[in-house]
Amino acid sequence: TLVIMSVVTWAIIIAKRKQFRKVREINEPFLDEFWRANSLDDIYESLKKFEGSPLANIFKDGYLELRKMADSNLATKKGSDKSAPLLTGIDNLERALRKAIDSELAQLEHRLSFLATTGSSGPFIGLFGTVIGIMTAFQKIAQTGSANLAVVAPGISEALIATAVGLFAAIPASVFYNMYTANIRKQELDMQNFSSDFLNIAKRNFFIDE
Repeated sequence: TLVIMSVVTWAIIIAKRKQFRKVREINEPFLDEFWRANSLDDIYESLKKFEGSPLANIFKDGYLELRKMADSNLATKKGSDKSAPLLTGIDNLERALRKAIDSELAQLEHRLSFLATTGSSGPFIGLFGTVIGIMTAFQKIAQTGSANLAVVAPGISEALIATAVGLFAAIPASVFYNMYTANIRKQELDMQNFSSDFLNIAKRNFFIDE
């Protein structure tokens, strides 16, 4: 059981490392494109270049929500000035952005619970194996009536192996779980900041002051 847990743990560690590296590498050029573009339409047209970017996905959901609002009864006109803000109901956009952030966080956190479970349960599973190994050693003593090394060594070695395997599975799981959790919190902060920037741009350009 511990060996299987260890193998799965390392598979998740490697996969998550690749995922977080890709996120870092793709978010930066998207932000550059976002601040350099002349319009939201231009950014939307270039989204295919930033597939896999959480910030791009948040932008996409926010942009599509703006389009829906523009086509709904939330769109109004302020006098004859067609350049004036056209939309009301900013809460709808805020909810869409929050939902997008939650969805991206769920993707980043996917399978990390297994690391947490392995990190917390691995030592106890190893301890259980240790207890069984020691019990085996005592049974051998009872059967043979001798406590020499040849009798107790197999059980003790099994006990030590179980402890070592438990720690081997639990330590990397705990270390990388904490590391990735901190990384996710940073990504969450970046997404919250981007969402605020997008919302401010939308308020200034598309919404009527209420």
